[in-house]
Amino acid sequence: MDLVPEPIERYTEGHTTPPEPLLAELATETRETLESPQMLTGTVEGRLLELLVYASGARRVLELGTYSGYSSLSMAAGLPAGGRIDTCELDESRAAVARRYIEQSAHAGRIQIHLGPALETIERLEGDFDFVFIDADKPNYVNYYEAVLPRLTERGFIAADNTLWSGRVLDEEADEEGTRAIKAFNEHVKSDPRVTSVMLTVRDGITLIRPRGGT
Repeated sequence: MDLVPEPIERYTEGHTTPPEPLLAELATETRETLESPQMLTGTVEGRLLELLVYASGARRVLELGTYSGYSSLSMAAGLPAGGRIDTCELDESRAAVARRYIEQSAHAGRIQIHLGPALETIERLEGDFDFVFIDADKPNYVNYYEAVLPRLTERGFIAADNTLWSGRVLDEEADEEGTRAIKAFNEHVKSDPRVTSVMLTVRDGITLIRPRGGT
C-alpha cells in the first residue's frame, strides 16, 4: 500500500533540502548493492532525523539498526559540539558499507558502530541517552523499547521507524512475523501509561515517544 500518493512523495522530497553529495553517493550504492534497499532512510526521513536531533539538542544518540549508515550520518549533522552517536548493527557487510562512508565524512569521530546483537550492546553501554532511533529487527521492537525507556535523560525521547509497515498494520488477518511484531509494538506503546506518543505518516510511519515525567 502506498501510504502517501507518489506525486505527493515526489513533491515532498523536491521541497526538502537535498542530501550532501556523500549521502547521495551512499544512497546510490545502497540501492545498487545491498539487499532490502527499501530500508534506506532517504532524503525526507533523513532530514527529519537531523532536525529532531538539532531541535532537541541531543548530545547522546543511540541508533538500533545502522544498515548502510545513512541515518547515522543524517543525525550526526544535527549534533551539537561534543555530541556522539552509538549505532548498532548485526550484519557485518552492512556495517562495512556504513563504516566506509562514515570514515569519509566530517562526522567520523562522532559515530561509533557496535557490531552484534543490539540488546547486548545496550546493556554494555554506560549512561543515558537523549535520543534513541529504533530501526532494527521488528520482533525485538518491544524489547528494545523496554531496554531504552529507563535509560532516557530528563528530556530524552524515542523515534521508532516502520510503524505503519506499508499499511499492513490494517490487515486484520496478517500473520507474517514482522506485521505481528509491529502491530504488537504499536499497541504496547499506545497502552503504556508511562509515555506520550504521536505516530507520523512520514515514509513508512515513524512514532515519536517521550516519557511522562520520568520512567
